[in-house]
Amino acid sequence: MWRRPVALVNARVVAAGGLASSIRFSNRVLGIDKPPRRSDLVVDAEGAFVLPGLVNSHDHLELNHFGRVKFRATYENASFWIEDMRPKLREDPALRKGQRYPLRDRLLVGALKNLLSGVTTVSHHNPLYRELRRGFPVPVVQRYGWAHSFHLETGEDIVRAYRKTPRGAPFLIHLAEGFDESAKGELSRLRELGCLRKNTVLVHGVGLSLEDWTSVHRAGAGLVWCPSSNRFLLGRSVSVDDFLDRELASSSSIALGTDSRLSGARDLLEEIREARAASSLALADLLRMVTVNAARVLRLPEAGRIARGHPADLLVVPPIAVTPEDALVALDRSAILLVLVGGRPLVGAPELSSVFAARRVATTDATLDGRARLLDAALARRIRSSALSEPGLEV
Repeated sequence: MWRRPVALVNARVVAAGGLASSIRFSNRVLGIDKPPRRSDLVVDAEGAFVLPGLVNSHDHLELNHFGRVKFRATYENASFWIEDMRPKLREDPALRKGQRYPLRDRLLVGALKNLLSGVTTVSHHNPLYRELRRGFPVPVVQRYGWAHSFHLETGEDIVRAYRKTPRGAPFLIHLAEGFDESAKGELSRLRELGCLRKNTVLVHGVGLSLEDWTSVHRAGAGLVWCPSSNRFLLGRSVSVDDFLDRELASSSSIALGTDSRLSGARDLLEEIREARAASSLALADLLRMVTVNAARVLRLPEAGRIARGHPADLLVVPPIAVTPEDALVALDRSAILLVLVGGRPLVGAPELSSVFAARRVATTDATLDGRARLLDAALARRIRSSALSEPGLEV
């Protein structure tokens, strides 16, 4: 049986040129504001918003089955948290048990955390494990270089990692994750090593000054902001408002990430709300930080926006507000109507079962935070075989 294209009509599609009223897609977007064709499944979206699939610019996918952990009220530098964690990973029964689960199952929890919140692309800040290369439920950035931090690596290690980064790919590094003198000096060290360049992606940046930010901007580098993790560990976050007030600053250089659940938010939707509470940013800026900004920082030309010919990575959101930005900030994951990756519906509301059928995707009934949902049956089988479960999801 062949897969039918789908036309969502009576929608509010967040496209590059503004809001459109319809979208046609198969694996890729076939048309925007174009009439359906005879072979299409036509679905009345009843005013729902169609957004680009969200981009989570920072996660550690294998660590999301842990809950939040810390051993002091706050830290001046995340390196102290790392040092507190070292003996606990050997001694604490719960942490030891968490490390024994198969990597495949731990990664699946990271996938579900992201997919269920509308994320269709995620940047993983650790090795690109074999399980992430093909068949992973959420597309993972495949071309990148990375170093963890100045705390865990020497300057020589960081230079070596930077030089190994594929041409045109982002280089990821935790930097200035703290507000003590050590954290404040890390950007200078990175610059002296020759590793602050256009493809550099700084994660956290809490200790960056306004002068530092000017240097980052002039280098063409990017910043991933993780306010939940920063506030949990450090009691404060990066001064995004101040950065964006600078004449030289550009909001397109800043993306939003969750970090893992060891210190971060439940998911990217919660992170968006945390970012709103921690700043005076316009809602449109927040939407860009999880779509086009993230795509720019991570060098993903086809992610973060809806355009003809681009992959049909789409998020369908109920009309719970007047604007898509307001709807996104108010959105709970259980209210999402549909998440599509490459035109394949993976999770959605039962009333959109016809979309699954048109795309030839078998489904399994599930509940998410108490609300009935449909899951791709292949994904459901994978969930059932896992030794770990995603809280709130019953299959």
